[in-house]
Amino acid sequence: MSPKKPTIVDFLKTLPKNIFSGFVVSLIALPLGLGLAMASDAPPIAGIIAAVVGGLMVSVLGGSHVTITGPGNGLVGVLLVAITTLGIESAYAAIIFSGVLVAILGFLRLGKLSDFFPSSAIQGMLAAIGLIILGKQFHIMLAHRIEREDTIDYLLEIPFTINDALHYEKEGLILAALAGFFSFLIMVFYPKIRNKYLQLIPAPMWIVILSIAFSYYFELFVHESNPIAKNYMISGIPEFKEIIAQLPTVNFGKIGQFSFWSSVLALTLIASIESLLSIKAVDKLDPEKRRSNVNRDLKALGLATIGSGFLGGLNVVTVIARSSVNVNNNGSNRSANFFHAIFLIIFIVLFSSQLTRIPLPALMAILVFTGYKLASPESIKKIFSIGKEQIIIFLVTLFVTLKIGLISGILSGVLITIIIHIIINKSIGLFARNILKPNVLMYQETDTDGNYYISVKHICSFLNYYKLKNKLDAVQENQDVIVDFSLCEFVDHTVMENLNSYRDLFLKRGGHFEVIGLDMHDTDSKHPFALRRLLPVPNIIKNNLTRRQTSIEELAENYNLKYLHKKQKDTLFLNNFIFFRTKKINHINNQLFTKNDVITIFDIEFSEGEFIAKEVVRTTMLHISLNKTIPEFTLDQEGFLEKIYAFAGFKDIPIQDQVDFSNRFYLLGEDEEAITKFFNEELVHFFESNPYFHVESNGNAMLVFGKERLASIKEIKVLFDFGKRLKQVVN
Repeated sequence: MSPKKPTIVDFLKTLPKNIFSGFVVSLIALPLGLGLAMASDAPPIAGIIAAVVGGLMVSVLGGSHVTITGPGNGLVGVLLVAITTLGIESAYAAIIFSGVLVAILGFLRLGKLSDFFPSSAIQGMLAAIGLIILGKQFHIMLAHRIEREDTIDYLLEIPFTINDALHYEKEGLILAALAGFFSFLIMVFYPKIRNKYLQLIPAPMWIVILSIAFSYYFELFVHESNPIAKNYMISGIPEFKEIIAQLPTVNFGKIGQFSFWSSVLALTLIASIESLLSIKAVDKLDPEKRRSNVNRDLKALGLATIGSGFLGGLNVVTVIARSSVNVNNNGSNRSANFFHAIFLIIFIVLFSSQLTRIPLPALMAILVFTGYKLASPESIKKIFSIGKEQIIIFLVTLFVTLKIGLISGILSGVLITIIIHIIINKSIGLFARNILKPNVLMYQETDTDGNYYISVKHICSFLNYYKLKNKLDAVQENQDVIVDFSLCEFVDHTVMENLNSYRDLFLKRGGHFEVIGLDMHDTDSKHPFALRRLLPVPNIIKNNLTRRQTSIEELAENYNLKYLHKKQKDTLFLNNFIFFRTKKINHINNQLFTKNDVITIFDIEFSEGEFIAKEVVRTTMLHISLNKTIPEFTLDQEGFLEKIYAFAGFKDIPIQDQVDFSNRFYLLGEDEEAITKFFNEELVHFFESNPYFHVESNGNAMLVFGKERLASIKEIKVLFDFGKRLKQVVN
């Protein structure tokens, strides 16, 4: 079942939601754009120009659906080098030429180039970019400017900067450092507050609001100027009319120098990789499961970068953090990207003078947190869990990138991956003979239900994965696909990771995707993405129960329930619930079943967003299977935020003669007539007289949960009792 082609009516119907989503995204894009530009040593307005030009042009010319474009985290280090060595005017020329090359990649249909980079090498490059951002901006976050040779020196200086900050004597420096410190705390702890009202305003915008409020407090109530040191305040933001009237000078005079083309190639490589990775990640989040035209997007990004460069802006790339926010706020098409640019223009027109009230350390705190997310210890732990050889690839790429540069880093990652693959297989000949061979055969089985059978022979690695990918892309996602590796001696981590993405995509679109033939392959870890080779299979070590699991097991005995503690990846029964349309389910575990399996309570781990925007949530839910069909609906406690949603096109369904229920609960669904008929007096009174839970129906089952965290044993008992009585009322 392919997604239907949108009509003008559909577009107009979803317009309020996309305007609302564009507004929320712009609240993040404003401080990030300023911060990324200043971290790159460019004028602060350059980041906003990139976001505006990208939003306006890519929303019209692009080939993706729910992505947001603007300045990217990955380009900070390269832009800093380009501006430092070439000067800002020549750097604009390098940006323009990199836009030309990105557009050429799109016209030559080379979007598939991203498939030729090993996953661990890409993770190593992203971690290095994170350390570059963190290392250089951490010192400014604590009101301390230093000049060092390379990123490692900046990182080694961090303890000394912390010590200096603790001994500042000037009030202006103390307050500047405190502004950075408290802004960093907001970035760390704000996402952990699972409150829908607070999260309407993103953490970076809270930093902007509080910074401006602090400045006005001294001006209006203390009658003094802002006490933060002047050299640590944002400056150089022109009025909107000045931006229009005074276009920057672009200097093409250094076009014959090696340093110029080195910057151009580095900008092109990082911009294209960051964009392609982000597009792939956001496609997984798209609730309509659409697939982006990456080549068309590269053309649009290249043309937008050219325009941005001439106007004094940075490179335009697809950005994962803002794209994830767009999806989570129900952005459904490219108009959200367009409106995010419009709101940025409105902010600059109305409030450009207010932005100079923001302390520089506060903005740098946003980037330090972003850098940490890219290079967090969790990413190293995850890579290590996949396999020891992957951590070698990751670390080699990381250190070469830090010491030499981004291009050298990613190339070293590719080279070390090839060497490790040869060592693991103890055969250069295996790779030499088969790396360029057609080793993928696909045909449609006519004696079954039309399954597509794909046989992969010899080896399958990141170097020839594109052959398998081409076959898979030729199959509609609502079909059944079997990938057979029984004749394949070696399958690498990059292939296993990508196959898992295909599996998720086929399942969401009603198809079936199965990998067979790996029973005789061994791996050094139990991770599903670990590389496979033909070796004896190791023994499986039995896991012990945790204290929580022991308590749940006792509860199961007392309530006469069945208990399964192991993690389960099979979560198809949750796919049709609206709550999971924009979320990726990682696994469920600690399942409690009634004897007839009608009521199930389980812990679930799912994620919102991807990469640095990824937030992992663990909670406890209850699933009720029904013996009859009921209307599809979502029921929540009504609050202030739900009233705002009404302006964005969401309609609360009122229940006739039940004023108290309609005031207290927010009821959504497509078939209003069937829903109002279903919510009879008995069901209404049940919800009115019980604790509030999120209750959702997909027609054949109901999903119930409370807070977005794991439930205590007592809360599990309350949830089970609620579900048991709800089932009786519904039936």
